[in-house]
Amino acid sequence: MQTPLADFLAAHRIHEVECVIPDMTGIARGKILPKDLFLAAGEMRIPKSVLLNTVNGQQPDNGPFVGDTDPDMVCVPDAATVRVVPWAAEPVALVIHDCHEWDGQAVQLSPRAVLRRVLALYERQGWRPVVAPEMEFYLVARQQNPHEPLQPPLGRTGKPEVGRQSYSIDAVNDFDPFFMELSQFCEQHQLGVETLIHEAGPGQMEINFTHGDPLDLADRVFLFKRTVRETALRHGVFATFMAKPMEQEPGSAMHIHQSLVDAASGRNLFSRDDGHASELFMHYLAGLQTYIPQLMPMFAPYVNSYRRLAPYMSAPINVRWGHDNRTCGLRVPKSGPDARRIENRVPGVDVNPYLAMAATLACGWLGMRDRLQPSEPTTDSAWNVSHELPRHLEDAIEAMRACEPAKEVLGGLFVDAFCAVKELEYATYNRVISSWEREHLLLLV
Repeated sequence: MQTPLADFLAAHRIHEVECVIPDMTGIARGKILPKDLFLAAGEMRIPKSVLLNTVNGQQPDNGPFVGDTDPDMVCVPDAATVRVVPWAAEPVALVIHDCHEWDGQAVQLSPRAVLRRVLALYERQGWRPVVAPEMEFYLVARQQNPHEPLQPPLGRTGKPEVGRQSYSIDAVNDFDPFFMELSQFCEQHQLGVETLIHEAGPGQMEINFTHGDPLDLADRVFLFKRTVRETALRHGVFATFMAKPMEQEPGSAMHIHQSLVDAASGRNLFSRDDGHASELFMHYLAGLQTYIPQLMPMFAPYVNSYRRLAPYMSAPINVRWGHDNRTCGLRVPKSGPDARRIENRVPGVDVNPYLAMAATLACGWLGMRDRLQPSEPTTDSAWNVSHELPRHLEDAIEAMRACEPAKEVLGGLFVDAFCAVKELEYATYNRVISSWEREHLLLLV
C-alpha cells in the first residue's frame, strides 16, 4: 500500500533517507538508510541513551534515565517533516522522527516529546500558541586552531568587515553568492525564512521566520542551522551559532515572538474585545518573568551562553518588560490588537530550538495557570536595573533542578536528565586551562 512518504520518495526519485532525531543539545543523530529498507522497516531503532550525548560526545551516568541495559527506542518517521536534502550529490531525503517506548508512549527525554507535552496543555484549553523565531549567526573565516580568536571572513572586496554594520545592505551584498545559495537551499528545504538583515557584529547576520506552529518552527530552525553551516562550507567560510563567538562583539540570539490564539476562531487571546491587553496576556507575561530565571539552561545552555548576557551589548540582563524596549528581556512590540505578542529576547542562538520553545511556552503556561501578575513596564533602559538572570551555568543548573513547577510541566525525568547533561558539560569545561590563565598567572603569581 502506498503511503504519503512512499509517494514523496518516488516522486523525487530518492535513493537514500536521512532518518534524524534531535538530541538534547540540538545535534542531529540517526541513520542513513537506502530508500527500500527505510520503507520496509517503517521505523528506526536506536539506543535511548543517544539523547543524552553532551555537545562534546560524552554521556552522564545514564542508568537512572534509560535503565541499566541501555535499551533501544523506536523512532517513527513524521511524514509531515520529509524534505529533499538540497545540497546532496544524489537525490536524498530527510525525515525527522519521533521517539517512542516499546509500548508506544513518547520517550520523555526526547526534545520533540517535551515540546509536544507543553503544547498538549494549551490544546486541552482550546488554545494555540503562535511563535516566530529570529535567528542571528556569524560568518567567520575558516581556521583550524581553536586557541586563536575568530576573525571576520573576506567578502567579495577581499577585505574583512571593520566597524559595526547594522542593517547595512552593502555588507550583506558582500556575501551575495553565499546568500543566494542559502536562499535557494532554504526554499528547496521548505524552511519558510522571511527576512535577511545584517546585524551589528562583523559578519553577523539575522534571518527571520514566518510565524506559525511551535513544533513546525522548531523543526525548521533545527534544519536551518544545518543548512547555514553546509552552505557556508561550500563558500569557504564557517557559520557559527555560538552565543558569543567574539570577545568585543555582540552575541547572537534566537528571539522568540509568541502570541496565543483561540484554536476555533483564531482570535488573539492576548487582546480584549476593546483592543486592550487581556488578563491572559498579563498572566503569561508574569509567567515569563517568574520562570525564565529558573529555566535558564534551556535558554542559555553552555558556559559561552552567559558571556552574551551583558549590558549595552544588545542582550538582556534581566526579565523586565517594556513596550518596544529592546533593553528588556521581554519586549512588547508596537502592534494592533490582532498582532499583540511578546518577544522573549533571552534565548541565545545556541539553544536546542525544541527545548527553548517548550521552556518559553511552559513559563507562560504557568503564569496563566497560577494567575501571576507582572511588574510595571520599564520605560527607560533595563540595563540600569540589576541582573535578574543567573550569571553562570552552574548556578542556572541548580535553579532549574530545584524548580518543581518546571518538573510538573516538562517532566521530572527530563529535567533531571537535562541537568545531568549540562553538569557534565560544565565539569568538562571546568578542567580546561585557558589562555588568560597562562597569560596572567604563569609568571606573575
